[in-house]
Amino acid sequence: MRLVISGYQPYIYLVPNVTKQDLIQEIARSTGYIQSDIRTVIEEFFGVVASSLSTRDNIEMRGFGTFSVKSRKPRPARNPRTGEEVLLSERTVPIFKFSADIKTRLNESELQGVPSKVSTPNTARA
Repeated sequence: MRLVISGYQPYIYLVPNVTKQDLIQEIARSTGYIQSDIRTVIEEFFGVVASSLSTRDNIEMRGFGTFSVKSRKPRPARNPRTGEEVLLSERTVPIFKFSADIKTRLNESELQGVPSKVSTPNTARA
């Protein structure tokens, strides 16, 4: 877990970083399979997702979410360092949309006291 302190908002965000290795270890612990087999499955899954998205195929996993791609139109933007206006070209970006089940579980965990952000003691707002 890493701690991110925002300079623009009076909040400290606790951002859990779950790595591929963390996933492998957790699945191995809960299933009893060896880590090398789980690593193979996870890496193959990532490969299939990437391959499917590169051919613009959607991947729908009921109860979890949908991977898809979306085309973004060209638009003007600014270089934050120089202030110079630049044109962002048309591009394709990956999208993940969570299922209603996952969204419900997330909201339930926040209601049960798992904070999504923790305010600092001196700058807490009501």
